[in-house]
Amino acid sequence: MIIVMKPTATKDNLANVVKKLETLGLRAHLSEGEEVTIVGVIGDKKTIANLEMNMMDGVEKTVRITEKYKMVSRNFHPQNTIIKVGDVEIGGDELVVMAGPCSVESLEQIRETAKAVKDAGAKFLRGGAYKPRTSPYDFQGMGEEGLKIMRQAADENGLKVITEVVDREDIPMFEEYTDVIQVGARNMQNFQMLKALGKSNKPVLLKRGLSATISEWLNAAEYIMSGGNEQVMFCERGIRTFETFTRNTLDLSAIAAIKELSHLPIIADPSHGTGRWQMVQPMARAAVAAGCDGLIIEVHPNPEVALSDGDQSLKPKNFAKLMKDLDAIAKIMGRKI
Repeated sequence: MIIVMKPTATKDNLANVVKKLETLGLRAHLSEGEEVTIVGVIGDKKTIANLEMNMMDGVEKTVRITEKYKMVSRNFHPQNTIIKVGDVEIGGDELVVMAGPCSVESLEQIRETAKAVKDAGAKFLRGGAYKPRTSPYDFQGMGEEGLKIMRQAADENGLKVITEVVDREDIPMFEEYTDVIQVGARNMQNFQMLKALGKSNKPVLLKRGLSATISEWLNAAEYIMSGGNEQVMFCERGIRTFETFTRNTLDLSAIAAIKELSHLPIIADPSHGTGRWQMVQPMARAAVAAGCDGLIIEVHPNPEVALSDGDQSLKPKNFAKLMKDLDAIAKIMGRKI
């Protein structure tokens, strides 16, 4: 349920509404806009079903929310959420680009990449220190040493760090080295991990599962937010379909769907979405036109010898060209890089 306050409602009116909810064992989530204040009600379904608030001073109306996800819903929070990571804002006017290799391979490799993506305009260094691979014989990442290397290279170039956690027991270690924790597609419905991230103080980038519906994706985000961590971003990285020419099918319509259904930012991943470096550039441009809040792109100085995902990685010169294209499209969309 959401409680819509009258434009003339006073602070005392709002305080009385919140107090009544708390007396009943419910939680109030405030969304205060310029014109209207909305109180989201969280708690026991039976208590909420019997709740009558329309007669209270300052209350304009109550609205029942039928979706299972509440805190993620735009009905619950009409204004766009902007997530602040240091001096970087995600979900506002700025289009935020995260770039780097699929896997951290060496200090030299990550340093070279960090400088290149920073010079081109990226705000985040991305890279995998722990790699969940389809084959147990593929490169599995450098582990904690990879996290240290990423942090060092990012700090040297004034970048933020985003990387994927694959085990909930490792979350405290990731909190030490990273600025945003990524949940990969394979872990989108790892509910124990999502609950643990709900207690984290770090923003979370939640990638869409390989075959997940929009509703399943939204409910996965609800697990994190209901645990207390409201710093959640979605990432459309392509879904598995019958098509085999591309690695996945990048669902650009998901960007529009998330914007309609949720107030949280959404990032597009054209690298995993296509699996072909030649297609990363046009799909990145299309994602910006569709209204995404940022992009996460794989960049490698020597993709032909990359230990993972070289086929979908841009070389630094191609990434720099793409950033110029994105800047032009962003301006048309009323955004900036």
